[in-house]
Amino acid sequence: MTAKATNESTWQQDVIDAEGPILVDFWAEWCGPCRMVGPILDEIQSENGDKITVLKLNVDENPNLAMKYQITSIPAMKVFNKGEVEKTIIGAKPKFALEQDLAAYIG
Repeated sequence: MTAKATNESTWQQDVIDAEGPILVDFWAEWCGPCRMVGPILDEIQSENGDKITVLKLNVDENPNLAMKYQITSIPAMKVFNKGEVEKTIIGAKPKFALEQDLAAYIG
């Protein structure tokens, strides 16, 4: 299972009203590091889908959400729980480092 895309029209349902922790990957097509971290997040989703949901948000197609959550560099990942940001992860990292960052949710 791979990470699902979200956007401004589905944001409320996909993230704010969702049950459990939601990791949102703020990314763009032109971003090399984003393309490197994408498959890693897909793996984390497929291995831990019962604990955390991974969603992708294209910042070029959804500039209002990128601005609202103060995304100034990508890749940026934010963990939402009950509609609130609980954790922010900036930059591409190898899988083990991302898993360490997410240990509270997938541990």
